[in-house]
Amino acid sequence: MERYFKEAIDLLEKVLREQTMIGTMRETVEAVKDCLRNGNKLLIAGNGGSAADSQHFAAELMGKFLKERRPFAAVALTTDTSMLTAWSNDASFETVFARQVEALGKPGDVFIAISTSGNSKNLVAALKKAKELGLRTVGLLGNAGGAMKELCDLAVIVPDDSTPRVQQVHEIVFHAICEEVERELA
Repeated sequence: MERYFKEAIDLLEKVLREQTMIGTMRETVEAVKDCLRNGNKLLIAGNGGSAADSQHFAAELMGKFLKERRPFAAVALTTDTSMLTAWSNDASFETVFARQVEALGKPGDVFIAISTSGNSKNLVAALKKAKELGLRTVGLLGNAGGAMKELCDLAVIVPDDSTPRVQQVHEIVFHAICEEVERELA
């Protein structure tokens, strides 16, 4: 058990030393605040554990994080099982998030893609669609950022290849975003 906590602490200390990542996190907070301040919305997606993270992130913004306040517009694209299964079955799982971005996204919105590998094909397609439609794109990524890195206006890349460790840091990142958004906009 001690090893597990030590590895998590070591990664968090490494992240704290990554000034580029910290700077990108600050820029991401500003992008999210600008989006919400201007009456736009966040569209958030991921696969597996990152799908759960996208739902968690959206729920913190729509409900509350630490303060009682008005809701912020955030949609987890992973929650509509009918859309996810119908489109994946009838068309393509690779375009399931791109289809939702096309339907729901508009200029001024922010699309946040969460992936520990940075190589999820359905998120790559969604990032391309988001950029085509004029949305700002943000990636919460792991490893070296993968194929998704170049498609993100802002890429917060956790410098590790352990899926659980990257997910732990992603949760800290989106909690920090929620706290900063509430602090200024609530």
